[in-house]
Amino acid sequence: MEPGILGVIANPASGKDIRRLIAHAAVVSDAARRGILRRLLIGAAAAGARRVHYLPGPHRLVEDALDGLDLALEAEALPVDFTGSALDTRSAARLLRERGAAAVVVLGGDGTCRAAAAAWPGLPILPLSTGTNNVFPFACEPTVAGLAAGLVAAGRVPLDDAASRCPRIHVEVEGEPPDLALVDAALVNDRFAGARAVWKPAELTAVLLLRSDPAVTGLAAIGGMLGLPVPEGAALAIDLGEPGRSVRVPLAPGLVVPVAVRGHRPVPFGEPVEWCGPGILALDGERERRLLPGQRARLVAFPDGPLVLEPGRILARAAEAGLFIEVPCGAAHAD
Repeated sequence: MEPGILGVIANPASGKDIRRLIAHAAVVSDAARRGILRRLLIGAAAAGARRVHYLPGPHRLVEDALDGLDLALEAEALPVDFTGSALDTRSAARLLRERGAAAVVVLGGDGTCRAAAAAWPGLPILPLSTGTNNVFPFACEPTVAGLAAGLVAAGRVPLDDAASRCPRIHVEVEGEPPDLALVDAALVNDRFAGARAVWKPAELTAVLLLRSDPAVTGLAAIGGMLGLPVPEGAALAIDLGEPGRSVRVPLAPGLVVPVAVRGHRPVPFGEPVEWCGPGILALDGERERRLLPGQRARLVAFPDGPLVLEPGRILARAAEAGLFIEVPCGAAHAD
């Protein structure tokens, strides 16, 4: 069987937003990204991947990562007109879907993963953290991630044994195209998207969470610090603002602030939540859509989001099948 396509989408802008100024978030340099990609591609090739289609751009992240490597990889740049925006990620994901990519590695944060999933709802994604809020992506050694993605791309580990379906929030705004979120959605009491990052707790009106974790930064930490798990088969809605009980939350790296919480409730999959403008709709930690006065947003959580490749699960499956055991010429496998 001919190996399938391994897609690579590396966002050169992730890890560089305003939270380096208003908080203490780390900067992910292009040099660091090239090192991550180099280790990823070495792992993928070792696992049997042979075709890599990638998002190009003036930063030459993948091209420079491949420079000097003697790998049995056919690397092809996707025909994407670089804009320096989320449109690049969406265009790349759409092209990879059309080409039938077997697995897609996305380097970025929650916002980059959201953009890719918006263009390809059933995206077989292995998300690697290089952003600011990294609730959705993994913190995983790139060599290991490359081995896992390469095994799936090469068809050596079936997708059914490699991935789990994650939920999504479907977002409809009156008179506008639909959108989605993979971690959280929020209504921000402001008129402008501005620098996009959500970091002022007084501006938060409501959040709808698919993840609740005290060990992350961002809106998902609100539920986590309250000790509220997201119920199975549901999202978690939290109303914010005074009067309410105060909980200290790491809204960004190096930024721990009090957030006023008025109440919370589970929202079963398929049940809509409606928010009304004016305000800004933030998706996965970034301000995305302006709601005019009286304009409504309808949010519904569903279980049919992207297929998330799980490196530990993939490598365990490969190890059980003996895929890493090399047999000398003329020798037989042990029973």
